[in-house]
Amino acid sequence: MRAKFDEQLAQLNDSLIEMGDMVERAIAEANRALIARDADLAKNAIAMDEDINDMEKEIESQCLKIIMQQQPVAGDLRLVSSVLKITTDLERIGDHAADISAITLRLSGQPVVEMRDYFPQLADATAKMVEDTIEAFVKKDLDLARSVIAYDDTVDALFKKTKKVLVELIRQNADHSDQAIDLVMIAKYFERIGDHAANIAEWVVFSLTGMHKNTQVM
Repeated sequence: MRAKFDEQLAQLNDSLIEMGDMVERAIAEANRALIARDADLAKNAIAMDEDINDMEKEIESQCLKIIMQQQPVAGDLRLVSSVLKITTDLERIGDHAADISAITLRLSGQPVVEMRDYFPQLADATAKMVEDTIEAFVKKDLDLARSVIAYDDTVDALFKKTKKVLVELIRQNADHSDQAIDLVMIAKYFERIGDHAANIAEWVVFSLTGMHKNTQVM
């Protein structure tokens, strides 16, 4: 009986890793599309969102099957319930990658507004958070999960700097205002990706300790 349970948990682990890889690719594709103003890359990133949604449903099905068939307790229950929460945040990250690419489609063909270094830094920082939080889950690395949570402050600071640059651009040149507003929205989507990555890290901590945001849950 336990052997079957362990097999199901291993499959669940593999599925979450696969979903994490899909989300990381979607972010990278959305970032490349934005920098290059490439409509085809943007369309690819948008199309990937459907696969991410399908994977979320598959993982939810696996979790519910484990709960109904195995009735897990203690650490096993924490793991399964954490995976359910993590997949929700991963799905939202996929949505935001698609949102970024949808705006990129609108921007394609327009003269490129200088985005300074802040924008690539913001995109790279959020991608790092997602990559590290998935690694923390896979390796059951409590310190790495906590470092992802702390790193969200860095992403928030980069977002504020990026927004400040773009607001100044609007003030200096009204002709760029529409595009700058679109770029502020993209920056906000990257900042939200960081928030979701931090949420995932919180659930990794919970799965390992039973603590969620410094509160003992189970």
